[in-house]
Amino acid sequence: MLSIIVAINQNRGIGHENKLLYWLPNDLKRFKALTTGHTIIMGRKTFESLPKGALPNRRNIVLSRSCREFEGAECFHTLEEALKACANEEEVFIIGGASLYAEALPLTDRLYVTEVEDRLAEADAFFPALDPAQWQEKSRECHSQDEKHLYSYTFIDYDRLRPATAGNGNV
Repeated sequence: MLSIIVAINQNRGIGHENKLLYWLPNDLKRFKALTTGHTIIMGRKTFESLPKGALPNRRNIVLSRSCREFEGAECFHTLEEALKACANEEEVFIIGGASLYAEALPLTDRLYVTEVEDRLAEADAFFPALDPAQWQEKSRECHSQDEKHLYSYTFIDYDRLRPATAGNGNV
């Protein structure tokens, strides 16, 4: 199963100058809980933005046109190559950035979205628009602003709607 995990604001902004727009400790805990023990795939700029390099207890894959040494990570030239190398994995996570999200979205089975209730933060990287006809909301968990979170936010999980199979009696 291919999944995307992302935090977006109300304008679908995800980052500015290769940094996350928001620091939400509960979102970071959720990210860690969901991705630990799984493979994460990211673009080169996302990898370079990680403060301590490769994320522990995960198989880190970096996509780069010019594969070089990414300490603690494997490198592939294309998403297709990376996904072939993950064929036996239970769940693989796309963690950014914007161009990788856009490329992976048509292939994705599940979305783990954190929607941040803000539209004022300056962003230069955006998540692609979702077609509501292709996604079904599976769960929603709302959180209010507090001493550790400057913004209200919502965790929303979506599964891709699959076309009805032939022979189901509908004409």
